Amino acid sequence: MLTMMSNVAIITMLPHLSAIFKDVPNIELLSKMMITLPSLAIAIFAPFLGHFINNFGKKKSAIGGLLLFSLCGTAGLYLDTIYEILLSRFLFGIAIAILMIVSTSLIGDYFKNEHRHKFMGLQSAFIAVGGIVFIVGGGILSDINWRYTFAIYTLGVVVLFFVIKYLVEHKENANFQEEDEHLLNHNLWYIYLVAFILMLVFYILPTQIPFLIMNEFHASSTLTGEIIATAFIFNAAGALTFAKLKKRLTFSQVYITGMIILAIGFSLIGLIRSVHFFFLTSPIVGFGGGILMANMTAWMLGVAHHTKRIKSSGYLTSSLFLGQFCSPLVTHPFVEYFGVQDFFIVSGIFLLLSVSVIIVFKKK
Repeated sequence: MLTMMSNVAIITMLPHLSAIFKDVPNIELLSKMMITLPSLAIAIFAPFLGHFINNFGKKKSAIGGLLLFSLCGTAGLYLDTIYEILLSRFLFGIAIAILMIVSTSLIGDYFKNEHRHKFMGLQSAFIAVGGIVFIVGGGILSDINWRYTFAIYTLGVVVLFFVIKYLVEHKENANFQEEDEHLLNHNLWYIYLVAFILMLVFYILPTQIPFLIMNEFHASSTLTGEIIATAFIFNAAGALTFAKLKKRLTFSQVYITGMIILAIGFSLIGLIRSVHFFFLTSPIVGFGGGILMANMTAWMLGVAHHTKRIKSSGYLTSSLFLGQFCSPLVTHPFVEYFGVQDFFIVSGIFLLLSVSVIIVFKKK
């Protein structure tokens, strides 16, 4: 819950910052950095944190990560300047990186093959549930007071109790000693690349759609949060579907399938003329994203040697969040040129064309 989607808890609050800090130069850009800075911190530090966690221990790292998550996540409740809040968001990103690496590597320790695929679906489903809690809760709280949005990060303290009491760390799991030794030096660059592309594309939804719904359709923060929450509900459904798809398709085929679903969802969002139709289109994007998220981590764990899981988890986490960080930067010129709604149509068409080219080349 506290990892991949917790960063977006404040997105419904972002449009308000332009008025709150209206005297601050470049406040529109700075407000978007509230989302991108944690992703940048994760992208930079995740590979190094993997080495730290390997030496320090997963359970101790999880406890430290949760303390940092709660402290820096709630900092917007009491910090006064936008620059102080931005610094707290950067540190908040380091906390998320620690939690992502620990949770991913533990799944590799606990499960294997089909059991791992099923659990990856469950993990991605709970990430989606976290998205619902954070988006809806953040939207409701931001309608009351923009500062209250940050209070939602106190959930880290609740999870901390369960980690201390129940989390079991396997120093070395004998069940996985039989894994193929040829995987020991396996180069996973292609997985990191497709993970980067995935988040570059998927993060268009949480970074662009609040501005589309609130600025173009004049919806409230609460309604915006509810619309995005429907995407996360179907994100969970997509994640739970992953294990069934994986029985019939390879990892790369699942990836292509998910991208086609995203392309269809983006194209339909671009055609909407009434705000309530977002409740039909956002779930399509969410469903495709759920399949892709579960597939991505399972793909990495399926080929990484058990002695390299923490390191590989660090690089995968870095790739995912580098994609998050780059998404608004890469898409901004196109949004400015086409307008935010037409941009969704262009994105959908471009994705469909790209996937079609990949399918043609795979058949040759």
